[in-house]
Amino acid sequence: MKRVIIISAIALSGIFAGCGTVGKNKELLTVDFQQGKVLRYELASSRTIHVDWGSLSKGEKPVKQRAPEYTELMRVVMAYKPLEVNPYGPSVIEATCEKAEINRTKQTGKVGSKNDAITTLEGKTFRFTVGPNGKIVDYTELEKALREVGEKSFRPRGNAGLIKEPDMLSDFIAIQWFLWDEISSIKNPARGVRISQSWESQTSLPLPMLMKAARNVRYTLKEIRPSEAGNLAVIKSDYSLAKEIQRDWILPYPDGVFQMSGPFGFFRNYKLLELQGQGEELFNIDAGRIEKYHQQYNLKAEAGMPMGLDVTAQLYIKQDILLTLLEDNKPAN
Repeated sequence: MKRVIIISAIALSGIFAGCGTVGKNKELLTVDFQQGKVLRYELASSRTIHVDWGSLSKGEKPVKQRAPEYTELMRVVMAYKPLEVNPYGPSVIEATCEKAEINRTKQTGKVGSKNDAITTLEGKTFRFTVGPNGKIVDYTELEKALREVGEKSFRPRGNAGLIKEPDMLSDFIAIQWFLWDEISSIKNPARGVRISQSWESQTSLPLPMLMKAARNVRYTLKEIRPSEAGNLAVIKSDYSLAKEIQRDWILPYPDGVFQMSGPFGFFRNYKLLELQGQGEELFNIDAGRIEKYHQQYNLKAEAGMPMGLDVTAQLYIKQDILLTLLEDNKPAN
């Protein structure tokens, strides 16, 4: 484990340089980079959406509708190359999307024919700055890249106006925007974190429909696990539905009114009802990096039907989000 130091006015910068534990039985969790070394991660998000339409009236006899099921899977490989490493403050990171692919299926097993706009992220590069506490302090180029991808999700303007195709951009945002959330959300990072200590945050909620939503997250440091790569902080997380969004997160689409295509443009007046789930993250204390995390939750929602039908559809969404370190210690080009 990192060395014990005494906190003082001049020691604070040393703490954020990755110097060690702070006080008895407390661990200092900092995000660190090494000049000339690239970190590559696979960002994967998948969900299964089960839609229960209930019963529709046909004459005097209700007709039970078949409950369709949809699946969506996003796999993105990101490379993070440190351009400027500052152990006492923000470091400049260049992020490059090396791979982006989407797979969609319907209940019949057929793969959707439309390309997802997230695939246009492949080959794009953007920079951001991040402090040793894991907080991204400059989103300018990231926002620009997201908006460029968001514009690609629309069909060319025609007599019908703007029509938006389905995309998994909200899934990418939920991972990239909050890449070090478990570290940056620690309220007093210089004091360190002890085993069994908990802290709270709020992150965006990826959805198959277009709406801003959030989940409350409660992190808990469960244990310190030795490994060949270094000591790992095992951080558990619990999720619940946020009733209000606390932050002004990006919605990377053009302003104005447009029509949604696809199955989730069919419904109206979505309402999120309940969310439950848990996750686990392995954070390398000695290297100052995420090794892996896996987040899972179940979301229940409801939506109205078009054409004046007095029926409420029930939506059951099972979500998995997985971040995996692919390789380490590869020299930068």
